[in-house]
Amino acid sequence: MAHYDIVILGAGAAGMMAAIQAGRRGRSVLVVDHAKYAGEKIRISGGGRCNFTNVNATTDRARDRFLSANPRFALSALSRYTPEMFIAMVREHGISFHEKTLGQLFCDGPATQINTMLLGEMRKAGVTLVLETGVESVARAESGFALQLTTSSITCDSLIVATGGKSIPKMGATGLGYQLAEQFGLRLVETRPGLVPLTFETGALERLKPLAGIATDAVVRHGKTAFEEALLFTHRGLSGPAILQISSYWREGDAIAIDLLPHQDAAELLREARKATPKLQVQTVLAGLLPKKLAQLLGEQLDMAGMVGDFSDKKLAAVEALIKDWTLKPVGSEGYRTAEVTLGGVDTRDLDAKTMAARDVPGLYFVGEVVDVTGWLGGYNFQWAWASGYAAGQAA
Repeated sequence: MAHYDIVILGAGAAGMMAAIQAGRRGRSVLVVDHAKYAGEKIRISGGGRCNFTNVNATTDRARDRFLSANPRFALSALSRYTPEMFIAMVREHGISFHEKTLGQLFCDGPATQINTMLLGEMRKAGVTLVLETGVESVARAESGFALQLTTSSITCDSLIVATGGKSIPKMGATGLGYQLAEQFGLRLVETRPGLVPLTFETGALERLKPLAGIATDAVVRHGKTAFEEALLFTHRGLSGPAILQISSYWREGDAIAIDLLPHQDAAELLREARKATPKLQVQTVLAGLLPKKLAQLLGEQLDMAGMVGDFSDKKLAAVEALIKDWTLKPVGSEGYRTAEVTLGGVDTRDLDAKTMAARDVPGLYFVGEVVDVTGWLGGYNFQWAWASGYAAGQAA
């Protein structure tokens, strides 16, 4: 029976980083994944360009950008493996990249360059990678763990669980990591889809359907949380970066509010229209400020006949309120099928923030998306994967 110092379950971002770090320390490392290829979520991320980190994913700026029952948990790992450290690896491999808005870094070329880089570093570190291999059981052994794989039986001193969450099941996402956590007595925070488009009931969806394909800049709010990015209308409801971001905070039964004219004084614009173009219908005025079909829908919702020149201040205030505080009530999300991440997971109370080790199970570690740490859209979740993988790889 083969024995390894460390077995890592999952050949995604966190698993590969953990393997690289452990291998560099001279540990014998086996990475096991049931998928055909390593790093499948890396390959499709960022529209195929891999948004591999965010320059703002630092301890100073990231305090409010990671969701968790304990938002401070992630800061320890993030402080010891920074975006600059991953960027240095990217530069070393000659991968060209660029910064988009809000600190997001993308490859100039295909995302597969990041996979090639990580796989190359694993080989240099002497890591063994086994793909298309399932895990049938994991048990405590006399010293470490005994694993029954679909192809063989193995043992190890340390086990790093990097199996990811439930998002995008067509790419092979499973609940294995959560099952292992429960098996070894760790608590779980309820999981749900994150960074996911929102959907509406049939009546609201019928009203919104003519807008499918239209994108506009907006500020989307839920409670005290707000994101200013693009909003996209779809055949199923709402998507775009602003909606994906707010979806991580939204809960069933809640409403969201949308400012369709961010940084613009809608009241002043409407008063100017009343004075300059008094014979226009309000819908026509709105069409000068917003996409035409969106203006038409809002005009129908207002149901205010007559020329804008005849509108009282009270009527103009109602128009302004709709533009700046358009309230919609989603009924759900598109679910794990299209969710970029999984919220919730292994409870951080049961993990050591410095090493990612299970507090009460020597030799067991959890890293990446399987843990109850979820970042904002835009490279934060990859940086958490690199940082948590690094932490476990340095300790196991």
